[in-house]
Amino acid sequence: MDRIVKRSMHAMLAAAALLGVAGGVAAAEPTKPYQWAGVPFGGGGFVDGFLYHPKAPGLLYARTDIGGMYRYDRRDHRWIPLLDHLAKSDGDLMGVLSMAVDPNDPARLYAACGEYLGEWAHAAAVLRSNDQGATWEKTDLPFRLGGNADGRGTGDRLQVDPNLGTILLLGSNRDGLWKSVDGGRKFTRLGGAPASVSLVLFDPRSGSKGAPTGTIWIGSADGQGGLFVSHDGGATFAPAPGAPQQTPQHAVFTPDGTLYVAFAASEGEAAANPGHAIDGGVWKLDPAGERWTDISPQKPGGASGKFGYSGIDVDPAHPGTLVVSTLDRWNSGDDIFLSRDGGAHWTPLGPQSVHDAAPYPWLVNYTGGKDAMGHWISDVRINPSDPDEMVYGTGYGLWMTHNLGAAGSGKRVTVDFEVANLEETAVLGLVSPVDGARLFAAMGDVAGAGWTDLTKTPNNILFGPTTENNISVDYAGRRPEFIARTANNSPMHAFLSGDGGANWLAMRASPYTPQDARGNWHSPGVIAVSASATFMVWAPEKDGAWWSADKGKNWTPTTGWPAVRDRALVPVADKTAEGVFYLYSPGEGQILVSADGGESFNVITDKLPRLEGWQQGRLAVTPGHLRDLWLLGPYGLLHSASADKPLAGVKSVQEAWAMGFGKAAPGQTYPAIFLWGKIRDIEGLWRSDDEGGSWVRINDAAHQFGRIHDITGDPREFGTAYIAAEGRGVLVGRPAG
Repeated sequence: MDRIVKRSMHAMLAAAALLGVAGGVAAAEPTKPYQWAGVPFGGGGFVDGFLYHPKAPGLLYARTDIGGMYRYDRRDHRWIPLLDHLAKSDGDLMGVLSMAVDPNDPARLYAACGEYLGEWAHAAAVLRSNDQGATWEKTDLPFRLGGNADGRGTGDRLQVDPNLGTILLLGSNRDGLWKSVDGGRKFTRLGGAPASVSLVLFDPRSGSKGAPTGTIWIGSADGQGGLFVSHDGGATFAPAPGAPQQTPQHAVFTPDGTLYVAFAASEGEAAANPGHAIDGGVWKLDPAGERWTDISPQKPGGASGKFGYSGIDVDPAHPGTLVVSTLDRWNSGDDIFLSRDGGAHWTPLGPQSVHDAAPYPWLVNYTGGKDAMGHWISDVRINPSDPDEMVYGTGYGLWMTHNLGAAGSGKRVTVDFEVANLEETAVLGLVSPVDGARLFAAMGDVAGAGWTDLTKTPNNILFGPTTENNISVDYAGRRPEFIARTANNSPMHAFLSGDGGANWLAMRASPYTPQDARGNWHSPGVIAVSASATFMVWAPEKDGAWWSADKGKNWTPTTGWPAVRDRALVPVADKTAEGVFYLYSPGEGQILVSADGGESFNVITDKLPRLEGWQQGRLAVTPGHLRDLWLLGPYGLLHSASADKPLAGVKSVQEAWAMGFGKAAPGQTYPAIFLWGKIRDIEGLWRSDDEGGSWVRINDAAHQFGRIHDITGDPREFGTAYIAAEGRGVLVGRPAG
């Protein structure tokens, strides 16, 4: 270790960093216009629903479980995100359980939103738009919806009466059926319906224009399954005679009144989608409503194993043409079946389709180079104005074909991974090194990648295996080519690269135990790399910490690490001083430091506010500056520029949630600071070019992105910021003009 670093660290250990109130006044300046765009990766998340407008040719929407909803731009073959306006307080509304359009007004669009069902989760809301999602109004609901819960691929649960557009019905996960008679501004609960509703469907033949529709079908996901029908506008419901006792996943009417329903069943789960389907079938009810017929393309069991059915749709212009998808057919892989005669005969599309994954190298790795339909095919739709176009979703993105008519002709059905600008990856960590790749991102489900060109999908820097959850990524401040990352399922749960991510080696040893003595499962947590890559500190979630001085061949428990097991603790490396690491323990109100490569940690202050388990706080270290610490939390932003300066509150910053650093502004030597937080009662993304003395907002009301997991600046391009918004992949922001 450098002697100057030793002297500095000795001074730091000797000087307790006491909480102070000094610091310059931070003035919130006017918003500086920024342009925000997705950094292309290519899908990566569960696209669980689609909706074509029945009368506006080509108008198509898609919904996701954690990444909001989108409208398809046919001119540019890209998806337009529609919920980026959601603020932090409404971040749970990025989980879209259902969408609805007014069949008689293409401008009207609705979304039933809510991510989780737990008592701690945000209450649900219905969003309504009169301009196809460009702007929204919100109706808060007195219950929760599970846009990211089991059963999220069923539906649609939100429907507009096709005869009277002011009437909407909403089926909830566990709070029954709700009705609005004023275009979604207010909802009241209807009695007589099951508590858990999987779908809602109006029978348009039972009403007339301007009058309420009388016959309504709903699916039950109460654990018993079943289809229910009302002939009095939803006042009462009764089981549909002859329908199977399974959970209806999707249902659709043909113009002549034939009803098609896809069913799935599960064990021990109220909703059989995704991940739990063990049985299912496809059934149709004749237009007279008298006879049910089982038209399943394939019976679950045997060589195909257990599975169910989910997505189903018809071609309204060609009677008898319909498609249906399997769900959780893990043995032989999910598929979509096509019938031209109302289900009397079926042909699987998988064997006659070609899926072009080549534009997305991560997907080639993800599928192992195999031409597969995909998994979790919860919804499939045929364009009502173009019978050659079919779209369907998978657990990792969506596929679209424009020559469905080739099926059965001996020609191939060509299918494209149509995900441009639909970046639903869950990004868990970001770093932007001073050299090499511009950006690295650790991602859930699809591992992550590094970008040398921010306009192109990564090709030569891919984290593998691509089917992993990667939890963290870090680089050595003085040797940015050395990178470490943690991963869930690989044998050693971590990987190293010595050449900037071009090649990766599995860690030689691991201190991580996925399941603790009490049976609780934990993630592999975070690895921090020292400035010159001599040392690493690994902190598995809620399980102490270990250090290594031999590139991970051996790991030794650290001493002095807080005995905290109820929350994750995150080590942070000093990017300038070799062997120096810091730790913030929010529950204890402490900051600790290690000056010996992570072998031991010592408390340098215990005077900080203590945070409860649900409260979050972070520690950030300024790159290029020895022992320059920033502390973020619900109490605001604190700063200590050196060991002999106490932590001082940065005035006007009321709350701080995430922070990163970028290239210094012209004429400045201190890095630009990027902050996600609240300043003078304004929640937003902020930049400071003068060490927190003043701030300028770099986003606006239309670009808030819900919850943000991480933020960093680019050390090579002034003003450029990267954010990891939950379910929206990586976004890059640059000054406009």
